[in-house]
This record gives sequence, C-alpha cells and structure tokens, in this order.
Amino acid sequence: MTRKIIKPAGAPAAVGPYNQAVVAGNFVFTAGQIPLDPVSGAMVGTTIKEQTQQVLKNLQAVLAGAGTSFDHVVKTTVFLKDMNDFAGMNEVYAKYIHAENAPARSTIQVARLPKDALVEIEAVAVI
Repeated sequence: MTRKIIKPAGAPAAVGPYNQAVVAGNFVFTAGQIPLDPVSGAMVGTTIKEQTQQVLKNLQAVLAGAGTSFDHVVKTTVFLKDMNDFAGMNEVYAKYIHAENAPARSTIQVARLPKDALVEIEAVAVI
C-alpha cells in the first residue's frame, strides 16, 4: 500500500512532528484540526461556535488537499474541552456535515487541547 503525505496550502501548518493528513490506499486520515488561522497561525475565536467554524474550515481545506470532501467522510472524532459546549459545536458542525450523509462520530471531553483550544476535530474519509 502506498502512502501520500498531504500538506495543503489552505490549512494551518502542523504544530508538531506530524502531517495534516496521510492518504493510505483510498482512505484519508486527517490530523486533529484546531482553530488556527492558516496564514498567521494564531488562534481564531473565543467561543465554541467561532472555534468550531474555524476548525471545520481547516478540516475542509485538508480534505480538499487530499482530493476529497465532507461528503466522503466516514468517521469523525470531536474532542471538546467542555461537554457543555456540545450543543454549540453541533450547531456549527451540522452546517458542514449534513444529517442525511453524516459519518459515524465520537465526541469526547478532554482535560486540555493544544494551545488551549475549546475544540479539535479529526476525520477519516474516502477518495
């Protein structure tokens, strides 16, 4: 099986020793995306809705760089700093990933996220 590293220009650079996505066979495995501005690398937003919006824009750019889109996502994992933010995250998430074509999803509350983000989302998609 071949592996292809994805480093799309429209997504923020990785903040550690990892790649934004790896294509293996027909699958794309993304790194978790946090609400970073792709140009400046600065955190975007202070509310769960603002941060989720930026996370999904970043994830969309990573998927596009791999030749796929939200329509082909089969699994997402959402990491929340506070499960009380679930409804706000879900409201924004539903604007990008529609219920009739929604992937499987897990949502997990964590103690802390990189750069003290409120939300991080990763995805697995097919090409």
